[in-house]
Amino acid sequence: MHAEEREKGNDFVVNMQVCYITGHEAIVSLDDTIDYAVLFEIMNTTMQQPVDLLETLAQTIANNVHRQFPQVKKVTVEVEKLNPPIDKFSGTVAVKYLKEY
Repeated sequence: MHAEEREKGNDFVVNMQVCYITGHEAIVSLDDTIDYAVLFEIMNTTMQQPVDLLETLAQTIANNVHRQFPQVKKVTVEVEKLNPPIDKFSGTVAVKYLKEY
């Protein structure tokens, strides 16, 4: 992370996909699912902790999801920086991390 980003911050978009195994043939209860409100909280809490690399954010989010939901067997996390401080560059940059457990 550049020094100016530490002072001003940046805007990010985080996308996640999880694959999990349920012990039920038919899911009929929230207790049988991966609660996406909890997934959002994991992402939000992790994003509040400053780190230098997008890769670190993506890995930490994936590992925190698996820690909270051990039934998750695969996580994909994409972290996109909306305003990267790159001279003469217009656009976004992103990393995508895939982890299988």
